[in-house]
Amino acid sequence: MGTSDAANTQGRLGTPLVAVAVLDEDGTIVSWGGAAERMFGYAPQAVLGRPGASVLVHEDDRGPPGGGLDRLLADTDRDTLLAVRHRDGRRVDVGARVCPITGPGGEPQWMVMAFDVARMPWWTEERSLLDQLPSQAPVGMAVVDRDLRCIWLNDALVASGGLAREERLGRRLSEVLPDLPAADLEDRMRQVLEAGEAMIDYEFRGRTEAYPKQDRAYSASFFRLDDAEGGVLGVCYIVVDVTDRWRARQRLAILNDASTRIGNSLDVRRTAQELAEVAVPMLADFVCVDLLASVVRGEEQEPGPLGPDVPLVRSGQQSVREGCPEASVAVGEPVGYASSAPLVLALREGRSALEPVFAAGLWAEDDPLRAAKMWDFGIHSAMVVPVAARGVTLGAAAFYRWQRPESFERDDLVLAEEFVARAAVCIDNARRYTREHASALALQRSLLPQALPEQTAAEVAHRYLPAGERGGVGGDWFDVIPLSGSRVALVVGDVVGHGLHAAAAMGRLRAAVHTLADLDMPPDELLAHLDDLAIRLCAEDTGTGVAGDTAVLGATCLYAVYDPVTRRCGLARAGHPAPAIVTPGGAVDFPDLPAGPPLGLGGLPFEALEVELPERSLLALFTNGLLLVNAHDVGAGADRLSQSLSSLSRAHADRPVEDICAAVIDSMIDTDRRPDDDVALLVARTHALGADRVASWDLPADPAVVADARSRTARQLAEWGLEEIGFTSELLVSELVTNAIRYGVAPIRLRLIRDRGLMCEVSDGSSTSPRLRHARTTDEGGRGLLLVAQLSRRWGTRHTAAGKTIWAEQTLDESVLG
Repeated sequence: MGTSDAANTQGRLGTPLVAVAVLDEDGTIVSWGGAAERMFGYAPQAVLGRPGASVLVHEDDRGPPGGGLDRLLADTDRDTLLAVRHRDGRRVDVGARVCPITGPGGEPQWMVMAFDVARMPWWTEERSLLDQLPSQAPVGMAVVDRDLRCIWLNDALVASGGLAREERLGRRLSEVLPDLPAADLEDRMRQVLEAGEAMIDYEFRGRTEAYPKQDRAYSASFFRLDDAEGGVLGVCYIVVDVTDRWRARQRLAILNDASTRIGNSLDVRRTAQELAEVAVPMLADFVCVDLLASVVRGEEQEPGPLGPDVPLVRSGQQSVREGCPEASVAVGEPVGYASSAPLVLALREGRSALEPVFAAGLWAEDDPLRAAKMWDFGIHSAMVVPVAARGVTLGAAAFYRWQRPESFERDDLVLAEEFVARAAVCIDNARRYTREHASALALQRSLLPQALPEQTAAEVAHRYLPAGERGGVGGDWFDVIPLSGSRVALVVGDVVGHGLHAAAAMGRLRAAVHTLADLDMPPDELLAHLDDLAIRLCAEDTGTGVAGDTAVLGATCLYAVYDPVTRRCGLARAGHPAPAIVTPGGAVDFPDLPAGPPLGLGGLPFEALEVELPERSLLALFTNGLLLVNAHDVGAGADRLSQSLSSLSRAHADRPVEDICAAVIDSMIDTDRRPDDDVALLVARTHALGADRVASWDLPADPAVVADARSRTARQLAEWGLEEIGFTSELLVSELVTNAIRYGVAPIRLRLIRDRGLMCEVSDGSSTSPRLRHARTTDEGGRGLLLVAQLSRRWGTRHTAAGKTIWAEQTLDESVLG
């Protein structure tokens, strides 16, 4: 046999030369390689034809004839230490292996391979150890050929796959383990075969025969096997079970998800729903969150054990199936359980419960509907975790599995307790906010008009939408204030900020506007007085070193007065959006009304604007919250409002103003979400008092004209069918005209207005206000205004640009109003 170049080259891992010799059946050397010559010093011609024992075996290891060589030839395919004599006489210890071969003539021969032990690395000396590594390694290892058929696998991979070695040898992965992503794995093996680049730590999940009912996670690494000449032999892959790492990562992902998704709102039910959504499907197939009814209402809950009959409300639920078919009640409905139910026990004891094997019949016999659903869906495992925060139990969350075959484990319960605890704090915060928000909202509503007063100057409707939980209770307000002369004042205001302070400041400003409106001031003058009041409220000392009501600083207000007799409307604003005026034809205009400074700043005057409105015009007053809903700026919001008002006015000219107000809100605001700021809208359709309901006369400043004024009044009342109040009206006219002649200056004018009541007005050119006096018994005068006050329902004085007007109003019976 000739020298083998492959055997006589140094290995890729730096192993020593392999000396090769061939012996015939008599032990005679018939072939001697170059590596053997270099290792032992004998040239081929010096050893060929000689007995192998005389050359290869040292005298110290010879013993009986044949000695160690006989033992070596008798124990083929095993490594043996052998002492060989070098040509120079020294001993060379080698590791040797004999393989039986067939000679050229069919005769038996032996090939002897020897390694110099002194020059062998440790892995060659401990070959038996290396031989054990693949079989005893705790990770799975396998080798596939170029057709991806398994040609070798170790014991660990056999155990993890659950199939016998004979069932896997010669077959592809897709043929034996279809519940694994075999096609994907084989694609990666082909990539490694073609490119030759190793692929490390590819994770996949699936089920094997060893774990047929639960997903396991694995990490695989692939590398190509080449022969000595670089030819491709196949692929070796190593598989590690990383299920624990996968589950830990999954639990961490759930916790991270819970921290970002739970508690994004201050709504109790929304937070409970977020808790349920986080757990499905990563942890459970169905989750329900039941909270105490008192918690949902925002009420304070006392610490301590809960009784079996505590009222619960289904506050959140989520399922892997759309519509939550496992649920026996809907979100928002009250829910009850049998006294032995795990959820009731968890509430009573304040401890979590884990039931890896869940038997519904043990506790649901008193609840056939719930038991039937559990049987139908095959719920097999459950956990119940109390929702508790700050020592108070708020409810409980129940987790169920029916689609996933694996049962809940202790680690799952620990995970559920972790993110339920986080959610419980958010739910308790939402409960506290609900309580505070309800209190603030109740205060705010008590400060707003409970009902609009009756008046005929305009048909009025309003809408008020409190802000969502992000904004909190604000300070927007509106008002409708009847004035003398059948006029009406329309008011809309907005206090900066939110919360109880804003609501209280709104109440103070609204009360101030009412008081100033009773003085019948022009709009610009009223705002000037309101501004002075705001400055005083901000500057006053509370006695604690803290400034007074700073919430009024920067508040805005729009004040409008409409007169149905003249159809003129006076307006003034303090930093508030201008109103929208819609003509009967549908044209929308935002009048060029001077803005004026917000309240509490001072230093700048307020300017008024007076416009004439056609009968049945629409006047829309609003806060900026309406314009900023679904819009980036006030201008865009004003355009949307203009389009809405115009289309509504043209298409529904006779539509009730209540419907128009509602339609504007619907068109401007998304009904699925509450606005971020309070929204107040006041819509008025103006009316006019015809000439048949107003009578006026210019009177000379002569005492003799009093009798003529009384006569004209009597005739006008008779024409209106109001004779029954004629005597009282004549007395009022007599006193008011007499007072104007005695204390006022020309021109003097008497006007009667028939509206819901009868209004008697006497105007003169003096700006001096009358004063109600209590005359003594001996006084001859001073009783006129006292008599007016006693005969009328209400009376007063208003100043005009030309002087003043003293008015008195009488109530009319319902029979004469029609």
